[in-house]
Amino acid sequence: MPSEYGIHSLRRTKTSIIYRATGNLRAVQILLGHSKIENTVRYLGIDVEDALVLAENTQI
Repeated sequence: MPSEYGIHSLRRTKTSIIYRATGNLRAVQILLGHSKIENTVRYLGIDVEDALVLAENTQI
């Protein structure tokens, strides 16, 4: 692993990729070991616009 990549950087990148691929915030929360979903939202940098796009793309 190149020295310019830290463990935290890799952890954030991998979970961001998983979230973008699946949209499964709960799974990412579990992987990160966060007890509060709010921490996961903040960690991933999800904003209101992201949430609206997910809602619009979800069919019932």
